[in-house]
Amino acid sequence: MAATAAWLAPPSRTELIENLVSGVDRYNPSNVGILEDYLYHQIRSEEYDCLANLAILKLYQFNPDLFNPDVVINILLKALTAEPFPDFNLCISLLDDRPPSSTLDEPDPLPTLLPLLMNLYNLLHQCRFSAFWVLYRSDELEVIRENYTVECAGFEDAIREVAARSVKATFTRIGSERLGTYVDLSGSELEAWVAKQRWTFDSSTGVVSIPPNPDNQIESVVIQEHIKLPQLSKVISHSVQVR
Repeated sequence: MAATAAWLAPPSRTELIENLVSGVDRYNPSNVGILEDYLYHQIRSEEYDCLANLAILKLYQFNPDLFNPDVVINILLKALTAEPFPDFNLCISLLDDRPPSSTLDEPDPLPTLLPLLMNLYNLLHQCRFSAFWVLYRSDELEVIRENYTVECAGFEDAIREVAARSVKATFTRIGSERLGTYVDLSGSELEAWVAKQRWTFDSSTGVVSIPPNPDNQIESVVIQEHIKLPQLSKVISHSVQVR
């Protein structure tokens, strides 16, 4: 419930943005600049507001002349960090099929980068974290790293938190080498990250222990049904009548 409340109304959202997101002004194209500035504030400050970013994409739908592919790419990158919430798919659903923009001073990067971003999302969604980092570090995604995520404060750490949520919901113990491939860390950096998660690292065995939580504990569930004889007799008599 707390996560849902924070998604609907992040504590960092100002009253001005709240009025734009919640009221009819969200459809006023003159407000797109305010929402775009708020997006770049999110990028610099490690904050995130999905509904405000969706409002930008909705304005782009209604006003194609306002479309800014760099803004769209930044919105999608922020949405990646929200996995397993459906933010990325919500954003994709608001991107109409459109030809590359001919009004830009530079070539439209979205047609090239969108399939790559979708590949990154699919790997995250499938919990294929090692493959995610391999693709993210590849030469193919150099343009994303150098032009976008380099300016997105805490992007890589946010992706590591996505992996951490899955790991602590699945494992009680995991090898440090395997965990390192999930979060793209090794050595002292990995040990510091594990300590930050409040997990325990045994250097002698190379095993990371994760505290018990409702998701990583296997508990058998026994369901008992108490049927009284009068109830059973009614069922039997009814089946006889049907025959």
